[in-house]
Amino acid sequence: MLRYHTIPVTGFAQNCSLLWCDQTNEASLIDPGGDLDVLKAEVARRDLKLVALWLTHAHIDHAGGTGQLARELGLPIIGPHEGDQFWIDGLPQQSQMFGFPKAEPFTPTRWLHDGDTVTLGQSTLNVRHCPGHTPGHVVFHSPEIQRCFVGDVLFAGSIGRTDFPGGSHPQLIDSITQRLWPMGDETLFIPGHGPESTFGEERRYNPYVRGT
Repeated sequence: MLRYHTIPVTGFAQNCSLLWCDQTNEASLIDPGGDLDVLKAEVARRDLKLVALWLTHAHIDHAGGTGQLARELGLPIIGPHEGDQFWIDGLPQQSQMFGFPKAEPFTPTRWLHDGDTVTLGQSTLNVRHCPGHTPGHVVFHSPEIQRCFVGDVLFAGSIGRTDFPGGSHPQLIDSITQRLWPMGDETLFIPGHGPESTFGEERRYNPYVRGT
């Protein structure tokens, strides 16, 4: 069974998610944006074997610690989609702009595309490409536990910003309604910031997408 624990990191309180297979203890980190000592300590506390880093997109608070962590631990970087290459290239500038520790450059081991899958121990998650917040944004969906790790596509009561370079409000709405909603109202999602919610709750009450 897939399990997870969410760890807020950086001054932006970005939800880094630690996932693991409870049969094999193999683990991945989704969006290790920073506070690497905290993340490594949590992996060690749970006696897990970290085998990969997964990225939803390449904004600094989500990807800033990725290059360093991958280098230190010899880990593959999985994702995001190639559409975020320019954001990866700009991570050093992003870190300076927002007062983050200098981000190390990296090249993903594997780019992700809509319809791909990723595996962790005995669990498989589906990948959906959900552009709008960034061009290369992806989400990770686990039908096994009815959870979706959505990065900054959707929040409890809000949606991702689209005023950054490469952002598109119509694309974001399409991503939510065409890619997320079909996962089912009961699916609980873990956003990049703030509390969890369900897709059904957001369809009913989120002012940006209710009734869609």
